[in-house]
Amino acid sequence: MVRPRAVRAHAAPRPESGPRSAPPLAEVRDEELVDRARAGDRWAEEALFRKHVDYIAALAFRLMRSEAEADDVVQDTFVDALSQLRNLAEPRTLRSWLAGIAVHKAHRRFRRRKLRALFGLHVSTHEAVLEASAHDGASPEHRAELGLVDAALAGVPDAARAAWLLRYVEGHSLEDVARLCGCSLATAKRRISRTQQSVARHVEIDGTSAKEEDG
Repeated sequence: MVRPRAVRAHAAPRPESGPRSAPPLAEVRDEELVDRARAGDRWAEEALFRKHVDYIAALAFRLMRSEAEADDVVQDTFVDALSQLRNLAEPRTLRSWLAGIAVHKAHRRFRRRKLRALFGLHVSTHEAVLEASAHDGASPEHRAELGLVDAALAGVPDAARAAWLLRYVEGHSLEDVARLCGCSLATAKRRISRTQQSVARHVEIDGTSAKEEDG
């Protein structure tokens, strides 16, 4: 799994109190963490951060294709999330809610990139995020294919690439992609189709088709 550089210490609160022998985070339900964090439990806030930071960090890195920018997205996501926990209607959907905040933060940075590029101020630092995410036992052929996909994605607009990644790498439904990207379903389909056509010119990926998104 791709993991951006270490998250700065101030991104999450330091636990002031908590159980001396806390259970493994995987066994603590998100509903419990949210309820306790809302009540001011600093241990629960820290636990919420530690339980989900790897997932959000990997998502941010794939979206931003830049380690430095992904790190900033992670910081902003958890700062906002911890200050807005009372707005979360369904605590069991915490991970999806966090992902939505991260995608929103990414899109804000996409717009900033576009503006800076207009003035010649933005220098692309895109990294081969998919190739880097290959498991240790991946064959050279598999890594080469991922490298081709990375190359194809590098030439696609940020918003279109994000929609494609959410659909085919993160596995979200078309409806969820539209919700996460803050766009209409038709726009999400168009962005995914556009990106898939670019990817298809570089490499054939089983189970994906630009036509699928047109219906």
